[in-house]
Amino acid sequence: MINNEEFQDEIGNNHISTSAKNPVRKDAFDISDDEKIEKIKKDVQNILLTLGMDLTDDSLKGTPNRVAKMFVKEIFGGLNPNKKPNASTFENNYKYGEMLVEKNITVYSTCEHHLLPIIGRAHVAYISNGRVVGLSKINRIVEFYAKRPQVQERLTMQIVQELQVALGTEDVACIIDAKHLCVNSRGIKDIESSTVTSEFGGKFKNEQTRRELLEYIKLETKF
Repeated sequence: MINNEEFQDEIGNNHISTSAKNPVRKDAFDISDDEKIEKIKKDVQNILLTLGMDLTDDSLKGTPNRVAKMFVKEIFGGLNPNKKPNASTFENNYKYGEMLVEKNITVYSTCEHHLLPIIGRAHVAYISNGRVVGLSKINRIVEFYAKRPQVQERLTMQIVQELQVALGTEDVACIIDAKHLCVNSRGIKDIESSTVTSEFGGKFKNEQTRRELLEYIKLETKF
């Protein structure tokens, strides 16, 4: 009979998500960022000491503080709802009625099972229902939801759902192709494999529209 610890390992090693939302506690923001940094700093110090590292060495002295600041201010900064980008939309005055595709958006995220990097590209598309959004806002939405402990399926869904709300339309799609270092650098150590996830809403569920999106993504961008 499998015990709880083995069950948790199985979920993590198979990259299974237990929720469509990030599992964040209600009291997650009861303390300030500075307080979080101090707490995490001590935890990192303890980890390094337990591993046998000499924290008096000049190369390691600042590591606990650097890691703590990186966690709170950078790679997990998207957990903080106050950092959510304002997805300002505008009237589609030029009556553009075809799909808009923002492709090759860089994705830097972190696997919530092993806290190792997820690195890849996101391709996001929508068809206007009367509103349009600034191009850079699409990139910022991707970045915001990526800067969390994540699973790729959830990230893909969150990007689509956020734009559907902002634009007032179901006609939004997202495809992410990414490498997971928890697969590439540990465990099976398959350095060639990548993971592709997709979420298609509204008109993008139509095979012809979906095929058109995939053809746009294949186009070579030349400067």
